[in-house]
Amino acid sequence: MKITWNGVYPAITTKFTQDGQLDMQAYAANIQQQIEAGIDGIIVAGSLGETSTLTKEERFLVTEETIRLCKGKIPVLLNIAEQSTREAVAIAQRAEEIGAEGLMLLPPMRYKADDRETVEYFKTIAQASSLPVMIYNNPVDYGIKVTLAMFDELLKLDNVQAVKESTRDITNITRYKNTFGDRMKILCGVDTLALESLAAGADGWVAGLVCAFPRETVAIYRLMKAGRTEEALKIYRWFMPLLELDIHPKLIQYIKLAEAQVGMGTEHVRAPRLPLIGEEKERILKIIQDALAIRPELPTV
Repeated sequence: MKITWNGVYPAITTKFTQDGQLDMQAYAANIQQQIEAGIDGIIVAGSLGETSTLTKEERFLVTEETIRLCKGKIPVLLNIAEQSTREAVAIAQRAEEIGAEGLMLLPPMRYKADDRETVEYFKTIAQASSLPVMIYNNPVDYGIKVTLAMFDELLKLDNVQAVKESTRDITNITRYKNTFGDRMKILCGVDTLALESLAAGADGWVAGLVCAFPRETVAIYRLMKAGRTEEALKIYRWFMPLLELDIHPKLIQYIKLAEAQVGMGTEHVRAPRLPLIGEEKERILKIIQDALAIRPELPTV
């Protein structure tokens, strides 16, 4: 399946039982609701998917299950976040073997590579597979910024096709467009900047709160692309207190609490993360419940 890099791509959460085992029943139920809401692709085992706590085999199992559930309707991408190039290459090759349609690449984990090392890392992985690649550019969380000069080198490879733009600098979208035109697709990677990024020309949205609110996320994207900005803005303003849950170190616990509140998952996380308790849980619950109390009726798009 050819990836267009347009639309909403959930960075999907991985579902667990209370004792920390994979909960494939809860996972399947969420995926089905995502598809029914009209998402355009899905990213498995990302940071929001607790990839750092998953074994390689678990990542492949979840990828295979997602492919089965999506039934060729939308592309499935596997996230790669590794400490060594060799391991990243092996995962990329295995992802292609089991039927993934694309890859999202984070920079090297733990080691803060310089520009030359980062480019070589990305290129080596991309060259080891024929799968389309999206580079995750998030210097805020991962300490490595992929510059225009680095993208210029990376885009010499045909299968490097997109960026998950998470620098928090919306003007980068214009810089990308001015420098590369349509050669590189741009997907917003920060929920609280989504509408502004789409207005600036982003092609898609790698979303987090979509895990609990897929219809609202898809509606905002489609309304913006249809030029119906005022309608999109109305939903976006309602959504903002929830979207802000995506930019906190405990985004996984917060988003999973939202999933539980709307019947799309559970609060269960895998240690060392722990479920929310006490005042913190009450505070996040109030944000979610206040939003649900005034949940907007969505227009037809």
